[in-house]
Amino acid sequence: ARDVDEMIFLDLDGGQSGINPRLLQEIAKECFMPLTIGGGIRALDDIRLALKIGADKIAINTAAIKTPEFISEAAKKFGSQCVVISIDAKRVGDGYEVFANGGKLATGLGAVEWAKAAEQKGAGEILLTSIDSDGMMNGYDIQLARAVTGAVKIPVIASGGAGNLEDCLGVIKEGRVSALAAASIFQYTQITPLNIKEYLAKFGVETRVKKL
Repeated sequence: ARDVDEMIFLDLDGGQSGINPRLLQEIAKECFMPLTIGGGIRALDDIRLALKIGADKIAINTAAIKTPEFISEAAKKFGSQCVVISIDAKRVGDGYEVFANGGKLATGLGAVEWAKAAEQKGAGEILLTSIDSDGMMNGYDIQLARAVTGAVKIPVIASGGAGNLEDCLGVIKEGRVSALAAASIFQYTQITPLNIKEYLAKFGVETRVKKL
């Protein structure tokens, strides 16, 4: 109803309990737009179930880190366009480290290196979340975004930090991401997805805006 292009639904409990079919069915039943489902995706059967329920894409995080070949298997079976690798990254020293288990477990992997590996394994997109910025509404981590988009050719979705219209424009223009994911800005401000699209369009960013 608010002209969102896609919905990304990440079940934060899924990492511990696995995929929750009943919950996902309730989400998919009410979602009339492209839907990405993540949380608890650990095996090809989980992907098959998510797609059967109504997902268009699946997001994998911890399982891909534990078994990188899972990316290749998923891409081969269901197509790269279906496989989104979710990367939760946090600034550590002069770089960015990948964290698993909902951002709780340090992996020792560099965000850029892991993004490149995920692309080579067959991932179709990367959902890049800045743990430092997530929920803070003080701007996306443009340096993180630029580091990753400069290293891969597949689309990168920036997540974590949107607080105003300028934040959205900045990560697209400077971070060179292909798309934005946002949550808090819509929950705690009066800004709507349409506001963001219209603002971006003023600065030459192509957006999908429904014509009445």
